[in-house]
Amino acid sequence: MQSGRSTTTLLRPVAALYGAIMRIRNLLYDRGLMESWQAPIPVVSVGNITAGGTGKTPLVDWIVKFYHASGKKTAIISRGYGRRTKGVQVVSDGKRILLGSRDAGDETSMLAAKNPQSIVIVAERRKEAVMLLMREFAGNLPDVIVLDDAYQHRKIARDLDIVVINAGEPFTGAAMLPEGHLREPLHGLRRADLIILNKITDERRAETIIQALKKSGKPVIKSKIRAGRLEPAVVAGPENGAVRAFAFAGIGAPSGFIHTLNQAGIDVAAWKFFRDHETYTSASLKKILTESASKGLLPVTTEKDWFRMQDEPVLMEMLAAAGCRYLTIEPELIEGRLLLEARLLETAAPHR
Repeated sequence: MQSGRSTTTLLRPVAALYGAIMRIRNLLYDRGLMESWQAPIPVVSVGNITAGGTGKTPLVDWIVKFYHASGKKTAIISRGYGRRTKGVQVVSDGKRILLGSRDAGDETSMLAAKNPQSIVIVAERRKEAVMLLMREFAGNLPDVIVLDDAYQHRKIARDLDIVVINAGEPFTGAAMLPEGHLREPLHGLRRADLIILNKITDERRAETIIQALKKSGKPVIKSKIRAGRLEPAVVAGPENGAVRAFAFAGIGAPSGFIHTLNQAGIDVAAWKFFRDHETYTSASLKKILTESASKGLLPVTTEKDWFRMQDEPVLMEMLAAAGCRYLTIEPELIEGRLLLEARLLETAAPHR
C-alpha cells in the first residue's frame, strides 16, 4: 500500500505539468492562436476525456452503421493505436480489407471488418489521412468522416464533437495522466456538442453523474452495453448458453467485461487481465489456457482481443484447440437516441 502511495506522489508533479500543458494548448485553440484545419467533408469526432474503457469503439461502429442505414457513405479515420506501421495507411478501401490488426491496430481492424463498405484509414496526423482520402478516393468520396478517438486531436475541425464517458469509472475529482486517467481537465467537456454517458449499470448512480455533467451545459445521452453472441474464436457457429468461464482481456475497464458476461448469463469463475492493447505472446496465452483447462472453465475474451490475435496463426491454433470464445457487444441507447440521430444526419447533410 505504501508503495502505491509513493508512486502516486512521484507522478503528481508530472500530472500537474501535463495538465498545465493541456490547459495552455486548449486555450490557444479556443482563442484562435492555434488553428484547426477545416476538412472539405463533414467530420464527426468520437472521443473521450479519460484514458481507455469508455466503450467508444462500439459507439463508433453504431454511428457508422447508422449512417450506412441512412444511405450515407462513410470513411473512418483513426490513429490505429498499437499498430506496428507508421504514417498514413489504408486499412480498407471500402471493398477489401488491406491490412490486418498488427498493421492497423486491433480496434481499427475490428471497425473495418464490421463495416466492409466503409473506407478506413490510420494515421498519426489525421489531416494527412483526409488529404489521402481526397486524393485517392476522389471518384468515390464519403458523405461524412468519422474520427475515432480524436477529442484531443484539435488540428482538424469537427462539425460534431461527441465525448463518451464511462458511467462505471468516476471522473469527478480524478487526476491527470499519468497520476490518474484524465486526458485533459474536465472543463474541456464544454467544447463538446454531445456527451454520451455509456456503460450504465446503475440508474441512480448514472443520474448523479448526469447532474455533474450538466455543468458543462451540453446534452447528455444515456447508453449501456448489451451483450451480443458468444462466438467461437476460430470454428464457425455461434454459441450461447450457461457456461462457467475464465475471462481474459487486455482492455481499459475489465470490470465492465465481467459485468457484460454476467449479463449474458455466463458465470465468470476466474479471470486474468492485461494492460489495454497489450500484445499476446504464445507463452502468455498458453498460461491462460492451461489455467482455464485445469479449472474446467471455458476461456472467453473480448472481440477486440480476438482481433488483436487473429493475425498470429500460432495463437489462433491455440485458441481453436482450447475451444475459446469471444463475446460480441453493442451499445443500447436508452435515452437521447433521437437527438443523436438528428445531429448525425444534420452533420452529414450537404451544406458545403
